[in-house]
Parts: sequence; structure tokens; C-alpha cells
Amino acid sequence: MKNTALTHVHEKLGAKMVPFAGYNMPVSYEGVTAEHETVRTGVGVFDVSHMGEFLVSGPHSLELIQKVTSNDASKLVDYQAQYSCLPNDTGGIVDDLIIYRINAEKWVLVVNASNIEKDWNWISKHNSMGAELRNLSEDFSLLAIQGPKAVEAMQSLTSEDLNAIKFYHFKVADFAGIENVMISATGYTGSGGFEIYCKNSEVEQVWNKVFEAGAAYGIKPIGLAARDTLRLEMGYCLYGNDIDDTTSPIEAGLGWITKFTKDFINAENLQKEKEKGPERRLVAFELNERGIPRQGYDIVDGNGKVIGNVTSGTMSPSLNKGIGMGYVPTIFKDPGTQIHIQIRKNAVPATVVKLPFYKG
Repeated sequence: MKNTALTHVHEKLGAKMVPFAGYNMPVSYEGVTAEHETVRTGVGVFDVSHMGEFLVSGPHSLELIQKVTSNDASKLVDYQAQYSCLPNDTGGIVDDLIIYRINAEKWVLVVNASNIEKDWNWISKHNSMGAELRNLSEDFSLLAIQGPKAVEAMQSLTSEDLNAIKFYHFKVADFAGIENVMISATGYTGSGGFEIYCKNSEVEQVWNKVFEAGAAYGIKPIGLAARDTLRLEMGYCLYGNDIDDTTSPIEAGLGWITKFTKDFINAENLQKEKEKGPERRLVAFELNERGIPRQGYDIVDGNGKVIGNVTSGTMSPSLNKGIGMGYVPTIFKDPGTQIHIQIRKNAVPATVVKLPFYKG
């Protein structure tokens, strides 16, 4: 089990630690509902240093990125980021990721912790054009400072105007006494804020200064359990739950990051799928009665016939109702459609809804 550079800090704070993607990670501190509420109304900090970072550089860097990712990275300008995915050659997804353009010949790819080795091997395998690749995952830490008070609480730590960093943009600037920190606004919670990328040797200083600066704003450490409820309320996909090697970006509702204006791995087959229409779709649903949908539960029709299964589900702290996502045949995809979630012996009625669940 790997530790992050802050594992000892979480243990000292009394966090409940669990194995996650090969790392010893804090799942909660005071409880998921309280931590969720902190991020929705104030400011909280996640240690997500388990995420992977690859540096792609040189004159052929964009060529490689364009080949292995589904979105069109040529549209990015310096200090802009983009959500994308790595399609495999059988119609599924190797991983989803965020691409950061530093300049025309320097890019950072941020990938899921559980897929670091898999993604590295996949990208390297397709690097026939000779782009320079470096795996920085073991050297860098990542803090996500999230919530409506994040900008105000952290402004004293940097000379950069945090308000000026637009969504899916970033800056390389001073932060918490450290130079050349990457400050990005690519949050996974839907409540604003930003992420801090720094070296492992610097992150404890950053963490301490963040909590000093945020003390007057009620800042708290937040675990992975609340990160999951926050992202699910926004309808953001989680790799391994809602998308994986067997789900296509088209059926997952990620057509908007799948650009057929360029050539990429398996583009031809995905374009055919888009034109024909996928046989199943990832939908969002809310329970009409009390209950908590969980990953793996069956989705059934009015006659009790299994039509799919729940990929992510929880009791939404913001809405105080059971919410979830799952794959169903396309005829069940429209908002307002009635389905049922099999929770033990009960087929609990649910309604397909438009994302996000949480409107802010």
C-alpha cells in the first residue's frame, strides 16, 4: 500500500483510512454528510495526490495527444485545460483524463490513480512519432481546495488573482511560499475552487499554510467519501464505476468530448456508433421513495425485468433523496421515464432525470 506525502498528517487528524487505488487514503474525518456540506457552503481540502501526472513534451507532443485522446487538444491555448478520454481499440475507454496545455510543446496529462501504469503503457505503445514522455506521478502531490469560499480564503497565499482563473484554465504561480505551483480550476465537486499541483517535498508546507489562511473561513479536511457524493450530485463519471474498458464514450454521454474532426484511436467505429445511435445509454435517476441505490443493484422495468444496473448511487446530502446513474436500453433514456431500482426485495420506483442533480 502506497502512502501520499500527507498520509501521516491525515492519521494525526484522526481520518478513517482505507485502501484506494493502491494508496492508503482518507475516506472521512468527521462524516460524509458534514464534509459534503462544508464543500457546498464553505471550503474544504482534499488530498488527491494519488492521481497520476504525465509530462508530454517536444515537437511531436500534440500529435501524440491528438492520436490517443478523443477530444480536440489543438483547440487549446496556453494555460487552458480540457476534459478528454483515451479510447481503446474495442469501443471502450482506457481512462478519462484532463489535458493541461502549458505551451505548444509542453503538456501535462492528469490520469486516474488506479490506471497510472495502464495509461502509461497505452500512451507509450502509441508514441510512434517520438514525443518525449515523463511519468511525474511519484514526485507530485495534488490538493483540491473546493467550495464557494475557496478563492476568498486562499487569495492571501498567492500574487495571482484567483478570481481571474476561469473554469478549465490554470496558472503557474507562487502559492503558500512556493514558486512554480500549478493552480488550476478544474474542480470535480461543482462548488468552485481550484487544485494545487506541487512537489511532494513542498506539499506539507502548502497544506499547513492553506489551513492557516482558511481558518477564519471554517476550512476542513475532506475525505474521498464526500468527494464521491459531491461528484455524483454533478453527474460526473467515475472511472471503474460509470465508465471502463467496456463502455463507449457515446453511450456514456461523452459525445461532447469525442471530436470526429480529427483522427484518433478507434474514431471510425465510434463515429458509426454515434450515427447509428448506441443500444444503451448511461442515465441519471432519482428515487421516488426512500431508499439508497448502490453500485451493482439491478435496474428493472415495470414488469420486474432486469434492464440494467446501477453504476453509481448514494443518498444525496444536498437533495436528501436517493440518486444514481446506470446503463439502460436507449428507449429508457429520456427524462421523466419511470424505472425501478431493485433494493433487496423491493423494486423502488425511480425517475430518469437530466443532469446535474444538484443545481447550486
